[in-house]
Amino acid sequence: MPAKTRRAVTKTAKAAPPRSIQGGVQDVLAALKRRGSAKLRAEMPARYGIHTEKAFGVAMRDMQTIAKGIGTDHALALALWDTGWYEARMVAAMIDDPAQVTAAQMDRWCKSFDNWAICDTACFKLFDRTPHAWDKVAQWAGKREEFVRRGAFALLWSLALHDKRAGDAPFIEALALIERGASDKRDLVKRSVAMALRAIGIRNRALNAAARAVAQRLSESQDAAAQWVGRDVLKKLRSSSAAKR
Repeated sequence: MPAKTRRAVTKTAKAAPPRSIQGGVQDVLAALKRRGSAKLRAEMPARYGIHTEKAFGVAMRDMQTIAKGIGTDHALALALWDTGWYEARMVAAMIDDPAQVTAAQMDRWCKSFDNWAICDTACFKLFDRTPHAWDKVAQWAGKREEFVRRGAFALLWSLALHDKRAGDAPFIEALALIERGASDKRDLVKRSVAMALRAIGIRNRALNAAARAVAQRLSESQDAAAQWVGRDVLKKLRSSSAAKR
């Protein structure tokens, strides 16, 4: 091939426009549809407690494989979320860039949570690494909507496990939110409250003592939900490695 022709081909290749975001969305949806299973889709509500209107029935490992193949892509994550498909939203939470996530985006996504799996995945895979995480814990804990409130405590639970740079102070402050949230009788909320309290209690010896004191008070409450949270957490913290240390 003559040098002039090679230069023309190279120039054309470099000038080729990138694949559109919508094209990327269609690629991901097609990949999810191929991996979908009618059997798994039918099992999602009864077996896993995942209730959602739009789902292909894709296994978590397959969603993770698709996300890994994409890498980090904020624009694509936003577009995938807007499709409303459960699995597309799971992938979106896995590929989004926490540095580009805004507080408004977190609120928008949180308000559209419709099951515990997407709520917890967004909190554990994305929201806990954003600069807005702690603010959202306090804000969402005061909301009434079931999955917004679960989001608050799932995010606190995730921060307790993943935020290695945080000192004890924000967790001590969050214990007041836990005491108030423990009286929520909705199962998905009270379980996230319990897991957040337990996660705080296994960070270190000081937080273990503080968490156990809260759990003890809750276990003696006249409120059935709070009492359940307290007893559940006490049982686990008494046998934790943090308590032994």
